[in-house]
Amino acid sequence: MPVFDFSAAPADENKTKSQCTYTTFRSNETKATPEKPVLILDNSKREWKHHSCGYFSNPAKQTAFEFKEEDGVFPADILKIDSRFTSLIKWLGENHINIRLSGQNTEEGYAVYKICEIAFGGGTKLSAEDGFLQFMIERLFASSAPAEVNEDDEEEEDGDDMKLTSIQSITDFMTCAGKTMPDNIRLWARRNLAVARSHEVSQEERRHAQRALSIMMNIQWKHNYFESIDPKEARRILDEELYGMERVKQRIIETIIQINRTHTLPAYGLLLVGPAGTGKSQIAYAVARILKMPWTTLDMSSINDPEQLTGSSRVYANAKPGIIMEAFSMAGESNLVFIINELDKAASGKGNGNPADVLLTLLDNLGFTDNYMECMVPTVGVYPIATANDKAQISAPLMSRFAVIDIPDYTPEEKKIIFSRFALPKVLKRMSLKPEECIVTDEALDAVIKKFEDTTGIRDLEQAAEHIAANALYQIEVDHVKAVTFTPEMVQELLD
Repeated sequence: MPVFDFSAAPADENKTKSQCTYTTFRSNETKATPEKPVLILDNSKREWKHHSCGYFSNPAKQTAFEFKEEDGVFPADILKIDSRFTSLIKWLGENHINIRLSGQNTEEGYAVYKICEIAFGGGTKLSAEDGFLQFMIERLFASSAPAEVNEDDEEEEDGDDMKLTSIQSITDFMTCAGKTMPDNIRLWARRNLAVARSHEVSQEERRHAQRALSIMMNIQWKHNYFESIDPKEARRILDEELYGMERVKQRIIETIIQINRTHTLPAYGLLLVGPAGTGKSQIAYAVARILKMPWTTLDMSSINDPEQLTGSSRVYANAKPGIIMEAFSMAGESNLVFIINELDKAASGKGNGNPADVLLTLLDNLGFTDNYMECMVPTVGVYPIATANDKAQISAPLMSRFAVIDIPDYTPEEKKIIFSRFALPKVLKRMSLKPEECIVTDEALDAVIKKFEDTTGIRDLEQAAEHIAANALYQIEVDHVKAVTFTPEMVQELLD
């Protein structure tokens, strides 16, 4: 958004074209440094201090920053500016907000890499304590550079006060960083802002509109471009979290390679099907860790009404968003891993439909609409991972949205290794026991495995390790023995 200098315009302004005093540059840096600043100010006449106070002049008249020095006020033209920050600088200038710049004098000019608000002369536009300006700057750094700079300054919006819960702060956010939101959400926000300000609607409607705006504005709407992931690091994480399961790990690594080639999420999420206790949820958490995305869990066995997922209409006084929308809000961004546990145990509800069917729109990557928000939320950055014990209990339309991975139960040999190398050492470490203080012989280990040969998964083995370690700790502390060596007979007596 170029800003023009009219300060030297002649009387007949129609015959003279205005001149832009700075150029914009595109940047996708996530933080500023003296080498990669937010903006550059002219320092040809005077070098500026590392920390300098002042304010931006009204950009409609002069593209400059006015330094408040001990010997007076000195303007300096803006030479270059990151295109993401043009609206913010314009807003700071229009509202005459006193700020402090941190910068460094270079051959190109005074390179500004930090902007913060200060109380100057007792009056401020913002409260420095509420962190609104820093929140704005962090959000702009998290966004991508605009595809193109709009040279038409027709679409102005009023900015006023505070953070992202008040009407004024939401207005300011729309003004300074509205372009960081998808087009449909920006249009939705303007409409809801009009409702929240209106005195022609009920107080209840205004409250709901403001609450919906606050939820939506506090979500970082990211683009659907995903950086490459190191397959070796992904494999390391999988090996750290899971023993064996080579076919499962291979399938996950294949998904990572696909993301690296396309830089987008796969069209289908993962459905992990297997007996209880085989580590399905642990796999889901490992994938979220590999993708470096926030994650949220949804337990379908506890959902008995579709409205819990879709939210309730604003016509009700106690209306609220659904669990899915709240997940976006808690994650703080639109790109997240959605872990859906117990998909096969979704209740049919109380006559209001099947809650599991609500997930179809979430899984189609076409957008999800919450009844309370009344806006389609983009879901291209959502990666669903579901778990189930019996895929026969899942509807065909829902199954078709997933790439199914069958999780086999562990063999007796695998259970031995998991118990001796993972479960027992983890418990000993938690109880501050040394390995030589709690010894399980090979014969005792066979007795543990035989005890739970008819159970699936490894949860019973982990509980057995807990029981054995606790008994060893008891004998060491109470009976004052130095170490405990468990025999098959001791294990059988302890676990019966």
